[in-house]
Amino acid sequence: MKAKAVNGCPPVPGSRRGSESALTEIKLKKGESVEKALRRLKKKIDREGILKEVRNHRHYEKPSERRRRKMKMARFSAMLSARYADL
Repeated sequence: MKAKAVNGCPPVPGSRRGSESALTEIKLKKGESVEKALRRLKKKIDREGILKEVRNHRHYEKPSERRRRKMKMARFSAMLSARYADL
């Protein structure tokens, strides 16, 4: 298959297909301040986990490191659930 131009830019050789994703956007409500709209956008980005994903892709993480990190998170959440199970 042939790569197609995106947004008027020529295709980049070796680029992954489908790597373009829809941008997170909010509609500015009538009479809403920009600060409030920005706050809503930040909350939406946080809920969707976009920032976390970007931070995770800053550098390559080996599969063994990923397993170790996931096991550490699982141990931590198990410890928390055991701590607060009797409340």
